[in-house]
Amino acid sequence: MNPKPPKLPESVLVVIHTPALEVLLIRRADAVGHVDHWQSVTGSKDTPGEDFHDTAVREVFEETGIACGPGSALADGLCDWDIENIYEIYPQWRHRYAPGVVHNTEHLFSLQVPAGTEVRLSPREHTAYRWLPYLAAAEACFSPSNAEAILMLPRFIEDISPTSGWAAAA
Repeated sequence: MNPKPPKLPESVLVVIHTPALEVLLIRRADAVGHVDHWQSVTGSKDTPGEDFHDTAVREVFEETGIACGPGSALADGLCDWDIENIYEIYPQWRHRYAPGVVHNTEHLFSLQVPAGTEVRLSPREHTAYRWLPYLAAAEACFSPSNAEAILMLPRFIEDISPTSGWAAAA
């Protein structure tokens, strides 16, 4: 069996929310010692050439079962914020990366879904989910960059086109 290749230090963060700004948080299965490690969907590129949009679509589906790729009912709800965060990788997860890699570049997205959207977690990655008002969701996040992204959500919701069918009321 070949060893798993190191993770790429380029990832996406996808804040999934309803028009009423209820935010989906998922609890990591591997957060040893951090029972309350709640976060949005995150994940690294599979290959250096993978587009961030494709990474976001893949990770949302893998982690929540929500389809938002081209041709899906929610494809227009995926919004690229064109913002990147660079942060230090937590020491407990550095072993997943190539030796000497200590920083990750995270590209931000949001995905607007209708209230009541079904969530199917990948049990090897997450153990629970919950929907919270965006301020409570930001407070519940383990990651400061995730909390900051959630707090920026109202600004980006205003930019969602009404033609997407999911735009929040002004």
